[in-house]
Amino acid sequence: MNPISFKWLKSETIWVLLIAVFTAISSEIKIIPFNGEHFRFGLGSITFLLLVLIRVPKSVIRTGIITGLTVVFFRIFSNVFIYSGTLSDSFTEHYPAFLFYFVYVCLFKLLKVEQLIDQPLKLGIMATFIEIISNSAEHIVRYVILPNNYLDFSDWLLIVMVAILRSFFVVGIYSSIILSEQRKSLNQQLTLSSDLYVETVYLQKMMNHIEQIMAASYDLYRTLKKQQLQEQSVKALHISQEIHEVKKDAQRIFSGLSNITMPKTEDVYYLSNIVDFVITANSKYSEMLNKHIEFKIDNTVDFALTQQIPLLAILNNITANSIEAIEEKGNIKLGIFEYGEMIHFVIQDTGKGIAEDDLDVIFEPGFTTKYNQQGVAATGIGLSHVQEIVQMLDGQIHVECPSIGTIFHIKIPRKNIQKGVK
Repeated sequence: MNPISFKWLKSETIWVLLIAVFTAISSEIKIIPFNGEHFRFGLGSITFLLLVLIRVPKSVIRTGIITGLTVVFFRIFSNVFIYSGTLSDSFTEHYPAFLFYFVYVCLFKLLKVEQLIDQPLKLGIMATFIEIISNSAEHIVRYVILPNNYLDFSDWLLIVMVAILRSFFVVGIYSSIILSEQRKSLNQQLTLSSDLYVETVYLQKMMNHIEQIMAASYDLYRTLKKQQLQEQSVKALHISQEIHEVKKDAQRIFSGLSNITMPKTEDVYYLSNIVDFVITANSKYSEMLNKHIEFKIDNTVDFALTQQIPLLAILNNITANSIEAIEEKGNIKLGIFEYGEMIHFVIQDTGKGIAEDDLDVIFEPGFTTKYNQQGVAATGIGLSHVQEIVQMLDGQIHVECPSIGTIFHIKIPRKNIQKGVK
């Protein structure tokens, strides 16, 4: 569905009305633990808190007032037209519910609960406190207008327990939603960073070539000048100058890409996190290609990483190649283990494999066995990038071709990728 069709949800007024309506409806899913029908425990407060946390309204107090009025109106309407109650009795019975939501949002605003969104424990404790006070305020009003409606110590204890359960239940759901979104965003950012990192490695290699060509061009200029070949020496100098400009442009691009692919962050990534990202991203890639791929993980080691982006680039590239090598259905196994001071990564697939004659050249830039329907070859730079990154980490990469599929075996010194190890 087109995201444009959901623009109306961005309206503050619509959001406040949705909170009010959903709260009113869910408040009818209830239990009546005390004397009669006057005091209830419903899902209304759960719905209200969850929706307010998901998107905090600009005016929480106004939202609470509108919600409280909607809840009271909904209950009176149900009592009069469904259960044939009188209007005056229904109003007397249900208007104290307004006080619950009014007190709730006043305390929510006063205690600045929205600032605790990233602190689940404190948020749960504060929400519990607010609900206890709000329920108490509602019950005191009910006691004043309905003297027969009272609570003893055990009833107050029940109010406290329900407040704890409801508040932490909402905080748990909210935290799960937020963590899921953060994980999705993190996955996308890391995948993008790994793709850019591969191109950064290639750009760095190109810059080294540019430097060599520029030096050779300048040497040619000096040689021609000594031979008093003025016209040719000027052309050689001009070429050297132009190459120098290309180098400066490449350096600017490299600097920008490096800032993106190697951001300064406090986040700690573990090896298991990177494996999860690889499997998640490539599962979606296999689905996009309409292939049924079963991923198998055998990971016996885990630790915090310093080189998460290069490692992700390596594993993503090889796993994607394995998916492309499988016709329609197959398996990809990712094994990770430690032997001595090396961390071993073994990626094995059940694809069409690599011809034995090609094993010596698969890491050469430009080599490819992939062609589109028009017979045009792919760029063939993926595995050359992988080899560059592995070598940069002082590692080794080896390829085997058993009777079925391909096995990539990578060894990287643990000290070069583990955080806190020198």
